[in-house]
Amino acid sequence: MPSTVQSPSQLPSDLPPDKLAFVDRALAERQQTQRWRSLQSITPLDAVRVLKNGQKLLNFSSNDYLGLSKHPALIAAAQDYTARYGAGSTASRLVTGTYDIHQQLEEKLAIACGREAALLFNSGFQANVSLLASLLDSRSLVLCDRLIHNSLIQGILASQARFIRYAHNDLNHLEKLLHQAGDYSRVVIVTETVFSMDGDRSDVATLVNLAEKHNAILYLDDAHALGVLGQDGMGLAAHQEGADIAVGTFGKAFGAFGAFVTCSHKLKDYFVNCCGGFIYTTALPPAVIGAIAAALELMPTLEPERQYLTQLADYLRTQLHQLGYDTAGSDSQIVPLMVGDAGKTLRLGQWLEEQGILAIAIRPPTVAEGTSRIRLALSSQHQREQINRLVNAIGEWHE
Repeated sequence: MPSTVQSPSQLPSDLPPDKLAFVDRALAERQQTQRWRSLQSITPLDAVRVLKNGQKLLNFSSNDYLGLSKHPALIAAAQDYTARYGAGSTASRLVTGTYDIHQQLEEKLAIACGREAALLFNSGFQANVSLLASLLDSRSLVLCDRLIHNSLIQGILASQARFIRYAHNDLNHLEKLLHQAGDYSRVVIVTETVFSMDGDRSDVATLVNLAEKHNAILYLDDAHALGVLGQDGMGLAAHQEGADIAVGTFGKAFGAFGAFVTCSHKLKDYFVNCCGGFIYTTALPPAVIGAIAAALELMPTLEPERQYLTQLADYLRTQLHQLGYDTAGSDSQIVPLMVGDAGKTLRLGQWLEEQGILAIAIRPPTVAEGTSRIRLALSSQHQREQINRLVNAIGEWHE
């Protein structure tokens, strides 16, 4: 019986195109538009210095705002919890992944934030995406600040809710949209308390009043305020009774990893039963829980560090303004040095690295076209002379 297998020369010439051609196109587009990114490894030396390609660099791009990732108390607690509970939590929270240490930490977080309840998540991105997807439906309306984080946008998109962006920090615009809201299953206001790229703040008190006045749910991402601002450093959403849902993360000022939401007991029960991102993932490992618990215990004692960090940021903004640079509306430890053009921003970042300073260029699509910047993130472990070194290097740069 003759073979039915065709030789290569007999195969049709109109084969479908490469199934991964879209990958080539996407990568080529990134390179052509100054949006190409690659992973660059570093070795941390201490809270503000790293080793990269054999060169010691002063780091102004870390979110370790209080230097706690290197704090001996966090390291010791992580080691202790690992020795007592093991390396992993072994299951999701609703199976066997809820250890006593998870519940104890949630209770302490709720108390520290002045809220009824808290619930742990594995990352801020996971929390925002899955919380919003469970909170909203296709008949919901979301009114969100134009500059909210990508994780919040992804959560809104996943829900298929209608969403409208109000002008950045323009609460008059938000109120106008609230007045115009029609018949929806629910109306949710979504914003950050400290914006991760501009370093400016939301007016939380006014947001609370607007939400209560219009019977809207208020959802606050408190990631970059937690540890740095608010009562005992617990963020701008803490002790705000009208903030229905507040998300904080532990990978920034807390120096660890993971995230949490504070809310009412009723909403916590809802998320435990209806939030897929919580239900279907393995619980945070004991070492992480130990580090978070240690950081939480330290928080009330770190007011001098928070005050010093505020002074450093004020000083840096003043110095940059004297050089003629715009720092957007920064009012926090995040100070954007606005450049505008993506290529020019990359060249400035490269120049700074040559001077021994790590300061990463932030470009579209992370920020809007024409607003590329060097995002300077300060730590309470930075010294004034290190700020001066940074400012001098920026002042010496010329195209």
